Amino acid sequence: MKEIKPAILMLIAFTIICGGLYPAIVTGIAQAVFPKQANGSFITNEGGQVLGSSLIGQPFSAPKYFWPRPSSTPDFAYNPAGSSGSNSGPTNPAYLETVADRVKRLRAAGLTGPVPAELVQASASGLDPHITPEAAKLQITRVAKARGMSDAELTRLVAGNIEDRQFGFFGEPRVNVLELNLKLDALK
Repeated sequence: MKEIKPAILMLIAFTIICGGLYPAIVTGIAQAVFPKQANGSFITNEGGQVLGSSLIGQPFSAPKYFWPRPSSTPDFAYNPAGSSGSNSGPTNPAYLETVADRVKRLRAAGLTGPVPAELVQASASGLDPHITPEAAKLQITRVAKARGMSDAELTRLVAGNIEDRQFGFFGEPRVNVLELNLKLDALK
């Protein structure tokens, strides 16, 4: 009994500290310092309706939209609950067939020239919301034709939506497909 009482008190104390106080403090700091990120980096319309998150890819397949990187989540629905890579190696026959099918789909849609890898290969999480500026530029003619816009107008829109490297040196320049498509919808 002499050892059980302090053990139970320590369990209660650490449960309160680690399970209640610490998470409440960290959540409070996150809400005060980084409220957008702490709440999921949601993108909303003027009415406050959530349209998506800037951190999770969205499925776009209509010709009038820029297409994102393919998702490897179940049913290719960019489902964050099913986040994972395909775990297929570059010599896996099923993987090679999937990539070849994606290239055929892009060619059938009128894309010419070298196809950037991110338009035919899913990211490690299967949820990446970004593509390279080159992948966006490759799609300009298709989107312009579907929307009845000029290539020059879309080129300016893409150029205005290129995010630079984080802190100037992490990662590569990128384009958030959801944000680009929402700005595209706002034009017309």
